[in-house]
Amino acid sequence: MTSIASNSRASASLPAISFNTLGLMFISGFFATIAFDSWGQVVSPGIGFANLSPHGLAQSLLGSLGLPNNAFAGYFVHFYVVGLIGYPIGWLYIFAPLWRRIIGNTYWLLPSAIYGFGLWVFAIGGITSVAGLPFFLNFSGIVWVALVGHVLYGIVLVAMLKLIESRNAA
Repeated sequence: MTSIASNSRASASLPAISFNTLGLMFISGFFATIAFDSWGQVVSPGIGFANLSPHGLAQSLLGSLGLPNNAFAGYFVHFYVVGLIGYPIGWLYIFAPLWRRIIGNTYWLLPSAIYGFGLWVFAIGGITSVAGLPFFLNFSGIVWVALVGHVLYGIVLVAMLKLIESRNAA
C-alpha cells in the first residue's frame, strides 16, 4: 500500500487517500462484516448461543439522536457506514499507525484481534450507553457473542487487507 508523502514518521505509515484505498476498505470491510454477521446470526444461534442484531443497536442509536430509525436505516448504518467505512478507517488511519509507532512492525494477527476487542468495547460499552441501552447490555449472552464477532471482524478485515496487498505486490 502506498503512503502519503511526508517527512514525518507517523504520517509516513498512513495509506494514501485514493480510490485504491477506498476499494481496499470496501472489500475488506465487506468480508469482515459478512464474517461478523455469519457468526452472530447463523453460527452462534445454530450452536445454541445468542443471536446478534447489530442493526437493532444502530436503530437505537439513530433514535436516541433523533434521526430516522427504521430497519433500513439500521441495516444501512451497520453494514455500510460502520462495516465498510468506519471500522476500516479506524484500522487504516488510527489503530495500525499507532500500533506501528508504539509497538513496531509485528505479525498482523495480534494487533487485528486487539483491534476487534477495542471495537467490541466501543460498540457494546460505548454506543449502547449513548443509545440509552444498559451498560454492556448487562453482560447478557449477546455481549459474549458480540465479543467473538468483533474480534473475528478485526481478524478478517486485516487478513483481507494483507491478502489484497500481497496480490498487488506480486
